[in-house]
Order: sequence, then structure tokens, then C-alpha cells
Amino acid sequence: MSDALLSLINGDIDAARQLLQLIDDEYQALQARDLAQLQQLLEHKVPLMQQLERNGRERAAALQQAGVSVDRQGLEQFAQRSGNGELLVRGDELGALLDQCQDANQRNGRIIRAGQASTGRLLDILRGQDTPNLYDRRGSSTQSSRQRPLSQA
Repeated sequence: MSDALLSLINGDIDAARQLLQLIDDEYQALQARDLAQLQQLLEHKVPLMQQLERNGRERAAALQQAGVSVDRQGLEQFAQRSGNGELLVRGDELGALLDQCQDANQRNGRIIRAGQASTGRLLDILRGQDTPNLYDRRGSSTQSSRQRPLSQA
């Protein structure tokens, strides 16, 4: 059973490395605003994330079946019982890689949200819903309350 668990962890380490590389590539594509590249990256990310999720459930089931908790402490207990110290080392490596993936993904999410907000403000200006402040000759701001459809902008 420890060999099967180690095999799952090793497979997930490879998948997490690939996912981290794809997330870094996604960051570059976001900077370049390359939508075609982003679509390709997404198509490659989804199967890796599904594999990580599926294997995570299998690892959790194996630890529960062994009667230990489904966390690092449980993995440590299982590694001690089975005499396979590599399980804990590889488990820690997987955990660190998954943390890196999460941090990089959150970074990309912030970039996406900033782009969405910027695009939304520009569309509001074009539609006449959020006009920039203009000043008249007395220095007071004027607001145009007239809204127009985007086709007339």
C-alpha cells in the first residue's frame, strides 16, 4: 500500500510541476494579452487539475483506510508504520509545489480581475454610463446624465 501511495504522490509531483509551468506561461500570456495562447494553456491545465484532484481523493482514501488522518501528520504516521521515509519527503515536496501553484494562480487571478475592471470602466465610458469628469469655464465639474448604447458611442 505504501508503494501505491508513493506512486500517486510521484505522479502528482510531475503533474504539479507541469501545472506550475503552465501557470507561469499563463502569466506571460496575460502580460502579452494573447488570448489564443491563454485558451491553449487552459486546455492543458484542466486535465492536470483533474488528475491532481482525483489522485488527492485516492491518497485521502488510502490514508483513511490505514486509520490515520488525512494531513501531513497522518502521512508521517503512515510513513513510520510502513518504514518508508520517502513518503514523507515526497509528500512535503508535493505540498510545496501545490502551494507554489496556488500562489502563482492567485497572482494570475489578480491580473485577470484588474483587466476585467479596466475593460468594464472603458465600456461604461463608451456607453455613456460613466463619463469622465469634465470641467466648465468656472472650474466646476459637469456630468452628462445621457446614456447611449454602445453602437452609438
